[in-house]
Amino acid sequence: MKIFHIPCLEDNYAYLVVDEKTREAAAVDPVEPEKVLKTAEDVGAKLKLVLTTHHHWDHAGGNEKMKQLVPGIKVYGGSIDNVKGCTDKLENGDKLSLGSDVSILSLHTPCHTQGHISYCVTSKEEDGSAVFTGDTLFVAGCGKFFEGTADQMYQSLCVTLGSLPKPTQVYCGHEYTEKNLRFALTVEPENEKIAQKLAWAQHQRQTNLPTIPSTIESELETNPFMRVDLKELQAKFGYNSPVETIAEIRKLKDNWRG
Repeated sequence: MKIFHIPCLEDNYAYLVVDEKTREAAAVDPVEPEKVLKTAEDVGAKLKLVLTTHHHWDHAGGNEKMKQLVPGIKVYGGSIDNVKGCTDKLENGDKLSLGSDVSILSLHTPCHTQGHISYCVTSKEEDGSAVFTGDTLFVAGCGKFFEGTADQMYQSLCVTLGSLPKPTQVYCGHEYTEKNLRFALTVEPENEKIAQKLAWAQHQRQTNLPTIPSTIESELETNPFMRVDLKELQAKFGYNSPVETIAEIRKLKDNWRG
């Protein structure tokens, strides 16, 4: 299994997941279909599936065009998210296969949108896994609570995604890492792992390289929204519950202009 980044719009990423045996491929959030098809052509892959994380136009806006360019392609999306161009609706726990080697698990991760789906991808031939988290989990951050509650985001981040194996690679929908880490340092200025990752992310961006993928392990160490189970973090905000703490950190982030 190989995963290719495809920068789109100003700061979005689409991704191409390729089964190396059959060269069949899935596109994740192909908002600029021509770019995605060019990448598939360049690596000798044949596009079979579209995996849409949620209904916002900068993720689902390329689906109709993709159906025109690749007749018969299947377009997947969450059952309650009204994804543009969707041909096949997914529930939490649904499984798909790609080629002969790649398995895809649908994880319902609501809050940013009510039907948001993250896709956990594994290979039969290799160890390890990857998860495409759209706008639920960013590197060192999370999406705005547009359609959901703090409790939903806590469940999505800390329970659903946080329980994936720690080496799982995290591929998110936007290049927000540097800004997110600068905010994370205001929450935990004593956290050396945040400072180290920020220095690395700044170097990546200066050389025009992505800061993605992260890992679940790294997020548990550096992402304040995934660290709200820690009593010392709750105490900073005067709470003793992770849900109240995640709500407070989101409120701070929404008003932060750093």
